[in-house]
Amino acid sequence: MKKRMSGVLALGLASLFASASAQAGDWVGQASYYAHRGRTASGAHVGALTAAHRTLPFGSKVRVTNLHNNRSVVVTVNDRGPFTRGRVIDVSVAAADSLGFRSAGVAQVKIEPIAD
Repeated sequence: MKKRMSGVLALGLASLFASASAQAGDWVGQASYYAHRGRTASGAHVGALTAAHRTLPFGSKVRVTNLHNNRSVVVTVNDRGPFTRGRVIDVSVAAADSLGFRSAGVAQVKIEPIAD
């Protein structure tokens, strides 16, 4: 019983820290890129510097920084996703090129919302 309680407590603390991090506005995780054709979830098309995020409002601007090479780019969220576990954002092909991870397919990134 004692082991189970400590596991539940650890899970609760991990959840609390994860939500506090998301509330603080920054995310760290893997990014991928996509070449979506047709309309996005917002009704727009994938643009040169656009992205998909699960929860940020459409039209939000975020700075995505590749933690391997420190390159960053500002993208506009106009789609939902990614739907692959462990990924925090999908960016357009042009954004992946700017961040320097198109050939690798994925990169460890930091995402910071930009205030309008």
